[in-house]
Formats: sequence, structure tokens, C-alpha cells
Amino acid sequence: MTIIQFEYIIAVDNYRHFGRAADACFVTQPTLSMQIQKLEDQLGVLIFDRSKQPVVPTEMGKTIIAQARKVVNEAKRLNEIVAEEKGEIAGELSIGIIPTLSPYLLPLFIHNFIEHYPNVKVKIYELITEEVVKRLKNEVIDIGIIVTPYDDPGLVAKPLFYEEFYAYVSEKSEVYKKDKVEAGDLKGDSILLLNEGHCFREQVINLCQIYKEHDSHFKYESGSLEALKRIVDIHGGLTLLPQLATLDIEEKHRKKIKQFVDPKPVREVSLVMHRSYLKRKLVEALHKEILEAIPDKVDIKKNGEVIKWK
Repeated sequence: MTIIQFEYIIAVDNYRHFGRAADACFVTQPTLSMQIQKLEDQLGVLIFDRSKQPVVPTEMGKTIIAQARKVVNEAKRLNEIVAEEKGEIAGELSIGIIPTLSPYLLPLFIHNFIEHYPNVKVKIYELITEEVVKRLKNEVIDIGIIVTPYDDPGLVAKPLFYEEFYAYVSEKSEVYKKDKVEAGDLKGDSILLLNEGHCFREQVINLCQIYKEHDSHFKYESGSLEALKRIVDIHGGLTLLPQLATLDIEEKHRKKIKQFVDPKPVREVSLVMHRSYLKRKLVEALHKEILEAIPDKVDIKKNGEVIKWK
């Protein structure tokens, strides 16, 4: 048995499809299938039930794959030990980031990170939180940038900053007249929300505690905060925005941004990794680079009430 064979069965477990697993491993499907077959013959057990679609591991296969993950991780760790001894920061870093952070946070740090660490190849995927977590646990990506706390014993988080919630309010709304708002000012039938699956949507609902399905003349949900802002500008109503999404709003629209009364609602943004994560030097470098890029207006220490979403 070989490390490559272990990598192949891990890929099939991750993708639940031999073709996609082969693509991810940069080999042909016959090559991948032949190597897995050899491993099964050597062990005398079936690792995958090929009669099902998508393909699934057998009960014995689950145990073998779990052990294979440990072996592959330890093998990768050898490269890290050598690199650390040489003082090198190099390799590949794959990052999953949620859509309500990606367009606002990435531009702040990614250019400097790539410039400061030219030997690091960075891959970035924009994913909802549950997909980030799934890929972390399957070790498809190295790091997630998500909203925490996220209760999972298999993950470890390094907090980055605490981002305030703001109301973005149409001039047509009664709330527009207020200097500061509180949760009770937000009417359920006028709040524009993100689609289901976004953690920010759940935080908004938890903050308001009054949103219910209802009949109304207009209801709009989107996967984009920018779309929600535009609807408020044109149609009316209000939405809630995380702080970074308010920093580049045009001056003519800035009066629509309303701060909350104390204790201000905030969301905690963190780097999240698998508990047995590798690439520790890269994680530390990324953490440092992001902290240095955070605007002064955004708190890096908790200063407000963290709104949970799970």
C-alpha cells in the first residue's frame, strides 16, 4: 500500500464520484480505479460500495479512510517540519471564505499577502459556512474565514475581528429619522434578507427575533448584500449590513447607515481550521496579514454583543 493509494481513496470519499476524484488528483479515472482496486485486493476488503450513486464507503471502508487521512497528514507534516527548520514559508494554501466577507475583506489583505509570500500559491473559494466546514473536515481546504462561534469539536478558531451590524434604511422609512436604532425598531415585514444558507441571515433573524413568514406586497431575498442595498435605495424598506460592507458606500447614501444603541450587535470573524491542521506557519502568516489590514474603525477585540447564528 502507498501514500498515493491513500490519497485516492480520500479523494473518492470527499467527492463521492470516481471521475471527479480522479480530476482532483490529476490522474485518469482508470488509473485511480486501478490503484484503489489494488489496495482493496491487498487488504481483502471492499472500501467502496460501487453499486450506489453517489458512491459510498463500506463500514470497513470508513475505518480505513479515517486511518488513511491520519497517515497522509503525518506524511505531509514531514515536509512542514523540513520547511520550518529552513525558515521557509512556502507551499499551497487553500482558503474558503463566506460571501458576506469575500468582497469586502479579501481586497484588504490578499495583495499584500501574495507580495510578502511569493512562494505561496493561494487558492480561494467563496462558499457558504456549511460548505466551508464540510471541506475543512474533509481536508479539501486548509483554512476557513467564517463567522464564529461555530460549535464543532473537530475545528479550532483564531478570532480576527468583531464587525458591527448596521441598519441600512430607506428615506421612506420611519426608522430613517432616528440617529441610532434598536432591535425593536426593525419591522419584520420591511426587512430584506439574504437567502437561506447564509449565516448573516440567521444572525439578522436572531437579532430581530420578530421575523416570520408573512404576506406582504413585496418580499425579496438575495445572495448578495449589494443587491439588498440597491433594493433599499430604489424600492424602500431596510436591510442589515456588516460593518465592512458599509465602508465604501457613496457619500450620498451614508445617511441611510444607522448604528445600533449599546450594547452594539457584532459578529465575530475568525480563521477556522481542522483541529489537526497542518501549515501552521502559513496560518500564522495569514492571521498576521489580515490583522494588519483591518481598518481602524473595526474592533479586533470584542466590543459589543456577539450575535449567534446557530
